[in-house]
Amino acid sequence: MVKVKNYIGQFHPIVWVLLIGTVLSRGSAFMTLPFLSIYLSRTMDLSPIIIGLTVGMSPLMGTVGGFIGGHLSDRFGRKPVMLISLFAVAFVYYGFTIATGQGWFILLNAINGLSNSFFEPTSQALMADLTDKERRMKVYSLRYTAMNIGASVGPLIGAYLATTSAKLSFAITGTTYLLYAIVLVYFLNKLVIQNHQGQHVKKNVSFGDAFRIIRTDKALRYLIIGITLINMGYAQIDSNLPQVLEGKFENGVLIFSSLLSINAIMVVFLQMPISHLAEKFRLMQVMFVGSFFIGAGLIGFSFVNGWVTAILAMVLVTLGEILIFPSNSLMIDQLAPEHLRGTYFGAGQFRKIGNFLGPIFGGFLLSHFQGQIMFLAIAIITLFSIVFFLRGNRLFLKMKSIDSKAI
Repeated sequence: MVKVKNYIGQFHPIVWVLLIGTVLSRGSAFMTLPFLSIYLSRTMDLSPIIIGLTVGMSPLMGTVGGFIGGHLSDRFGRKPVMLISLFAVAFVYYGFTIATGQGWFILLNAINGLSNSFFEPTSQALMADLTDKERRMKVYSLRYTAMNIGASVGPLIGAYLATTSAKLSFAITGTTYLLYAIVLVYFLNKLVIQNHQGQHVKKNVSFGDAFRIIRTDKALRYLIIGITLINMGYAQIDSNLPQVLEGKFENGVLIFSSLLSINAIMVVFLQMPISHLAEKFRLMQVMFVGSFFIGAGLIGFSFVNGWVTAILAMVLVTLGEILIFPSNSLMIDQLAPEHLRGTYFGAGQFRKIGNFLGPIFGGFLLSHFQGQIMFLAIAIITLFSIVFFLRGNRLFLKMKSIDSKAI
């Protein structure tokens, strides 16, 4: 019992609220959004292009919205940006329950992507504000674990509700976000010290100034390019891998669903012990190994010939995922000046371009060549991220050296 109390005591209560909220909100979101296209195709006479546009509006808005939201949190504080975003998401899901036209769904999902892109970098920045530097890798790992717990449970409930009452799933998700926002209002008012709101009070930076700072930070730019290439590879798991498996095997759908379960279970149970081990190594070494594992897993999928090779490839990809995504958050945290942490985390949202381009480029290769060529080409692109990570790290170390000499 004492150990549990000591472990909980490592982090600010607000951090735990955000982690628990992440499990519930991600679980409810994954209960609805993966089945939005099914709902639209069943209830409306829409073409696949319109359905794709509707579903794609959320990540498209999130690509640029994160930078804006992160910067606003630096200027005006974490609290207003986070709370307005959460209430807006709740409004979106309640809106889904009564929307009747395609225009409303496109608009609501655009607001959904924009609001989430405001909340994500701001919540990460607040976690960093409230956590000692030596514990931030652990808190980013916990956050990633929380996301995957929600992502593993949500679709199971959503699959049932999709066949019974999709509108009920929208209402449940909206209520979850509403309660999350209300609880966060209570704890932020009760616990957060003013100094934790960020250093924006001392150093007020305009949007134009923030954009120029990000544009001139070459280390951050190399990091974003590298993680974008990683996302291009990782996006194949949800987009083109199921098509390849279904085309090669009679039980391809069963194999794919089993791989998703293996991925979720591995992340939930291995994220913290692997992250604890990774803390003993330099951050760039961890990202290098993570990139290698994801690239190796994609190469494995190019040679898949049954259950064993498919599972082995997914294990490699998952190990890379466990290593690289929390490390990416910590790297952005180390690059960011205190008064621009939200802006830097927001700029990190530009990596979602990889989630947008990956399925398109992979689909193009798959339609013109076989799956093996597609996965090999994507794997090479993914491994090329190592070059950008190494270059970014070199510039970061050079900057630190200059700063230490100046002091």
